[in-house]
Amino acid sequence: MDKLRTRASSINRALDQIGDKWCLLIIQEVFWGINTFSGMLEATGVSRGVLSNRLKWLQAQDCLRKRVAPGGSRHPVYHLTRKSVDMYQMSLMAVAWEERYFPPPTAGRVHLRHRTCGNVLQPRLRCSTCRKDVHGRDVTYHPGPGATRDVRDKKVRRRSSLSASDVPGEHSVYRNLIDLVGDRWTANVIALAFHGLQRFDEFHQELPVATNILSDRMRFLVQRGVFVTRPYQQRPLRHGYELTAMGWDLFPYFLTLLQWGDRWCDPNGAGRPMCLTHTLCGESLHGEVVCNHCGEELSAHHVDFTIGPGEPA
Repeated sequence: MDKLRTRASSINRALDQIGDKWCLLIIQEVFWGINTFSGMLEATGVSRGVLSNRLKWLQAQDCLRKRVAPGGSRHPVYHLTRKSVDMYQMSLMAVAWEERYFPPPTAGRVHLRHRTCGNVLQPRLRCSTCRKDVHGRDVTYHPGPGATRDVRDKKVRRRSSLSASDVPGEHSVYRNLIDLVGDRWTANVIALAFHGLQRFDEFHQELPVATNILSDRMRFLVQRGVFVTRPYQQRPLRHGYELTAMGWDLFPYFLTLLQWGDRWCDPNGAGRPMCLTHTLCGESLHGEVVCNHCGEELSAHHVDFTIGPGEPA
């Protein structure tokens, strides 16, 4: 398989492991309690061959573990590992973004209740130092100890959208976000935009991708409302790409993705490729997802959920 050499990035490493749209959907289903092959087949709408392939891949990445079901059933069940349970805060940020910009019908609504304080919650991302909400505009970046180059496999799968017919299950609560980040180049473009890149040539300089593929991704992100184009030169006319409010509000998801990649996708143990500073307090940024009522950091074991018209008891 062809190889790419790119700047080391925990986001890229994370996406190479779990960023495929079907991998993200499968992990989502297991979070919601659907953990059999037949259950995932029905919930995701994926073909049997693709599902089998992705389950094997996620097991190889130590994100799923297959076990024999209790009671002598011939059908195995798939369980989250410590590594994939650590994606929980990413899932919460995905739900929050989807609920804000693409509120689902009542049957697909997610309700979260925090066991500690008993309230139905809205997850929020805050700086662990100053405890203020984190916004992408309040972050600066500088190289970390692992700022090297990565050699990555060159995948050739084409970008495809997730339509309503692709994912029939009511549990697919952040389909629109997966449509954005379930493609390597689209996710890379969004991540680079948080660093202030706006011009096509700036994105192309960072990404080893053909211009027609990059043009397709930029067009897609404009159509989806993540970018808006504005002219920065008249002769010849050239447009830059600026993040919209919707685009900036993807930052909490990407920060939790980056932090997950820092923890689990450092093959050589060199440390973080990139360090972030929260400009509001001047300290190294670590984002934590907390309950909007009591302020406690959220974990999968302390949150109950329901999907549908009712709220968790």
